[in-house]
Amino acid sequence: MCDDGKRDASSTRVRLHKFIAQAGITSRRTAERWIAAGRVRVNGVVVTTLGTLVDSLRDEVRVDGRVVGRVAAQQVILLHKPRWCLTTVRDPRGRPTVMDCLQGLSTRVYPVGRLDWDASGALLLTNDGELANRLMHPRYGVPKVYRVEVRGVPSAEQMELWRRGVRLREGVTAPAGVKLVRRFSDSAWLEVTLHQGWYRQIKRMGEAVGLPVLKIHRTAYGPIRLGRLPVGHWRRLSAQEVRRLREAVMWAPEFRRSHDV
Repeated sequence: MCDDGKRDASSTRVRLHKFIAQAGITSRRTAERWIAAGRVRVNGVVVTTLGTLVDSLRDEVRVDGRVVGRVAAQQVILLHKPRWCLTTVRDPRGRPTVMDCLQGLSTRVYPVGRLDWDASGALLLTNDGELANRLMHPRYGVPKVYRVEVRGVPSAEQMELWRRGVRLREGVTAPAGVKLVRRFSDSAWLEVTLHQGWYRQIKRMGEAVGLPVLKIHRTAYGPIRLGRLPVGHWRRLSAQEVRRLREAVMWAPEFRRSHDV
């Protein structure tokens, strides 16, 4: 199709909260709160009206004084996180972070959730703030699968307690999938499937049932499996894999249209 030099202005106009979310810095809901709180300026003017339209090519949008730019292409990355590495963008103490593993990646991405400093395995990173928030939100209960080494040999009672739910300070954990993978004389490997992500949850669950956790390795995040990706390496998810992730958080095309505000 030939370009006659004209552009349909409506094709570049988008609701302000959606524009901010598409920049990969937060979810639409949080962007709405920022707008209502007066933290967002469009072309130098504070905007507090939800539903305001902006031109994604011409208008300058700032949050707390920082320019927000639309992400050219949304990316989802799978990283095989090494142990002794922080799941954060930067560390003021200079310790290694997962960002040190992303050599050769020009797009700025952010971790989806976290893995402990001493844990390894599948970690997703993306510049799609809305997708990241849905993947982490307990409403969707996206399963995460771990191989967990514990001290001691689990009894049937300990396994059943872990499956039913363990009382922690936040409350009783959601039922978990737990099965014995390998048994040794004084330790064992378990496969644990969680649908929530409380702080250091696996370690605290292990302590609560009398099975101190020695190692944690995540093998899958929702439909995305780590497979044979080497430690410290990353790869982009295929379009089919991203589609499966979106389906895991009810993001079918019909759902997107009905919620595209």
